Amino acid sequence: MEQFYQILTWIGIFAYWLLIAAVTVRVVFKRRAVGVSLAWMMIIYIVPFGGVIAYLLFGELNLGKKRAERAREMFFPFASWFQCLTDCPGHQPQNMSDVAKPISDLCENRLGLPGLVGNQLSLKSSTDEILRSLITDINNAQHSIHLEFYIWYPGGLADEVGVALIQAAKRGIRIRILLDSAGSMRFFRSHWPKIIRGAGIELVEALAVSPFRMFLRRLDLRQHRKIVVIDDNIAYTGSMNLVDPAFFKVDAGVGQWVDVMVRISGPTVSVLNCIQAWDWEVETGQRFLPPLPACKMPQQDEPHYDTVQVIPSGPGMPDDIIHQVLLLSIYQAKKSIVITTPYFVPSEHLLHAMKGAAERNIDVHIILPDKNDSTMVEWASRSFFSDLLKSGVHIHRFHGGLLHTKSVVIDDSHCLIGTVNLDMRSLWLNFEVTMAVDNLEFTHKLSQLQQSYIANSEPVDKEQWEKRSVRNKFGERFFYMFSPLL
Repeated sequence: MEQFYQILTWIGIFAYWLLIAAVTVRVVFKRRAVGVSLAWMMIIYIVPFGGVIAYLLFGELNLGKKRAERAREMFFPFASWFQCLTDCPGHQPQNMSDVAKPISDLCENRLGLPGLVGNQLSLKSSTDEILRSLITDINNAQHSIHLEFYIWYPGGLADEVGVALIQAAKRGIRIRILLDSAGSMRFFRSHWPKIIRGAGIELVEALAVSPFRMFLRRLDLRQHRKIVVIDDNIAYTGSMNLVDPAFFKVDAGVGQWVDVMVRISGPTVSVLNCIQAWDWEVETGQRFLPPLPACKMPQQDEPHYDTVQVIPSGPGMPDDIIHQVLLLSIYQAKKSIVITTPYFVPSEHLLHAMKGAAERNIDVHIILPDKNDSTMVEWASRSFFSDLLKSGVHIHRFHGGLLHTKSVVIDDSHCLIGTVNLDMRSLWLNFEVTMAVDNLEFTHKLSQLQQSYIANSEPVDKEQWEKRSVRNKFGERFFYMFSPLL
């Protein structure tokens, strides 16, 4: 009998080794960033069985068979729509600046999406301003409203947006709402879905969360975009969810969330509308390709640099596209780079790009919230501070709440703004959207807002940081190991 148990033990050891070897080969053949692959292998080797299960659940971009097939079938019709943008009056590559042209070329070659000129942009930087502007535009809607958010959290001004939508539906306005299942869980458990659907509004729960789906689709793959399109003429996008910060996560101990949104009119509205239509079709199978932009460009004697490049990412879109645009923007910088992000777990390439920029005497500033709602992300973020500080990067910890704004300003002349955090989840996993904006007036306003964040922040002192306890250093390195999951 003892020999029988020995044989079983050896069979178990061999089976476990075979499992580890198979998963390791799979990690290596995925050809991701070396640091990400090494981190996954450490998790697999250090955490018996749990590491393998974690990789099978969260290690690969798995949209689910049905959605993946639908996304593949959708690509060509949407690519044809994107291609038609080159005939739009807003496509004027000859009037793009030296910084906008390379980004537009990259996105046109990889996505089929060119940059467009002739947009009007308005930066909204307070909750009251954002939500009341949105309510006004909803009240003035003539035929259609499309909304897409990661989180709709009931309470305060967010409820007033809901009331405005119901009133618009009663006027005969066609309304479609797409909300992420996990992010908007509180909303879907409230009375609001019944009321909204009862008013004739189409409401869809994106990427439904269910334990029965965990081996069929990656559960932490989320619909993280924030897009509103009204009458095909006005659009909003940015970092803010459909929440009133006075009512949202008030017990988290991080203060109220601080966000921005951009109100847009011009040809870029149709592009954002198309991205929303893409997401709607991925989830429902229903196709609503929007009309192409039909705006007339104003006559000007001199070239007018006013390019907006929409950059969507996520399953079905080209891999790594927003990451590439970020790197290109950083490498194009000549004087300064200012970054705001709530979640900071950069890739190796982004880390080296930021360090390299500082080492070539570019003024690099990173503004992060002093307190974060994710303990793991906060500790993992700190593991990058020493290398950045040694290279001359300035790190600021914001004290005015949870700074949720996602923005990058380059040389005070052009910027990136949207839904993308500087972490692995945003850059390689979620459905995201950002805009590369080459508009001097808009960029100056965003830069002034960033400076107000810095004024309400405490700089991280390099000498003091190096004196932190061994316990803190160990915690940082421990949570860094889990960065592929963050």
